[in-house]
Amino acid sequence: MTRAIVLVLDSFGIGAAPDAARFGDEGADTLGHIAAACARGECDDRGRSGPLHLPNLARLGLLHAHREATGGWAEDVALPDEVIGAWGHAREISSGKDTPSGHWEIAGVPVRFDWGYFLDAQDSFPPELLDALVREAELPGVIGNCHASGTEIIARLGEEHLASGKPIVYTSADSVFQIATHEEAFGLERLYAVCETARRLLKPYNIGRVIARPFTGKRAADFARTANRRDYSVEPPSPTLLQKLHADGGEVIAIGKIADIYAHCGVSRTVKASGHDALMDATLTALNETGERSLIMTNFVDFDMVHGHRRDVAGYAAALEHFDVRLPELLARLGDDDLLILTADHGCDPTWHGTDHTREVVPVLARGAGLVPGTLGARATFADIGQSLADHFALPPFADGTSFLIDSQGDP
Repeated sequence: MTRAIVLVLDSFGIGAAPDAARFGDEGADTLGHIAAACARGECDDRGRSGPLHLPNLARLGLLHAHREATGGWAEDVALPDEVIGAWGHAREISSGKDTPSGHWEIAGVPVRFDWGYFLDAQDSFPPELLDALVREAELPGVIGNCHASGTEIIARLGEEHLASGKPIVYTSADSVFQIATHEEAFGLERLYAVCETARRLLKPYNIGRVIARPFTGKRAADFARTANRRDYSVEPPSPTLLQKLHADGGEVIAIGKIADIYAHCGVSRTVKASGHDALMDATLTALNETGERSLIMTNFVDFDMVHGHRRDVAGYAAALEHFDVRLPELLARLGDDDLLILTADHGCDPTWHGTDHTREVVPVLARGAGLVPGTLGARATFADIGQSLADHFALPPFADGTSFLIDSQGDP
């Protein structure tokens, strides 16, 4: 049965990319720095302790991929007795280190144009943009208008939002316009409508995403973002793997925020889930239900949103170990012809300065479809993944990328 399962461990980089210095990220290493912190006893929290323990990811080749990417083993990790996967590391050729660019390149379409950004830390948005949003969305005004961490700005301005009814608008180093409102007091559907208006108004600015950030709570001490986040992305500049497979009669199941990232282009079915356990459960259910020529793609967002951006090293380590514990459930359900790929869309080193993504290479861990365990080497672009999936599904090739299936499959 020709199927593929792609798991995106959002932000799980494995070493600074060759061009990391251009982004101020020279020396970043999400996996390596988490392992080092665990080895120093700095992550003995969240129900875990000791060195970073990822035996199942290690058996797929994660630690070997990291060694090839950085030149050294992650600190104090246990190496597997046997590697059962094909492993490599891929660099990004897209112009940014954001979520859409990474995902689109994974699906065969690198982003070669420059996104628009709001660079000013304060008064970030043009007055004419905010004036139009207030007018067309019939708002009493907006507050925020700055670069900020989402949890920080909700704690700081959430009570003012409740008192005034004014949405909180903010951005970051990414090409993004974020809107936070109280899910109950402001209303979830109203927030989505405001985001749709913002998406339309932002077209001249070439901004990658508008993100709805609903939260609940009564005061700063107990404000919490909910699972009803929604991303409004622009459409990819050319057909991705998802669109090519869907157009060729295949089925594409998008789990988590995958559908939003691809602007719902080429998606047969969307499955919403929040939290890594729910995302893994949804992936397993989809695997039980899908047939020939199906792609299941899942984004595990909490690595990035909950731990990476918040610079929560212990939480990131615990989340990785919990993901690793669930992985055998998926491996046990793979058919002989299924292709499993684990990768990431960028880095977000929780030991790094600031709160933004880090420009890193990402793991490419693959199993099934005749792949022989061993190294896939350094991949010149994330698009090698999309090209390999196109090869797997017998689709026309992309302009970018080289399939790693051709040279890495065993004899028939």
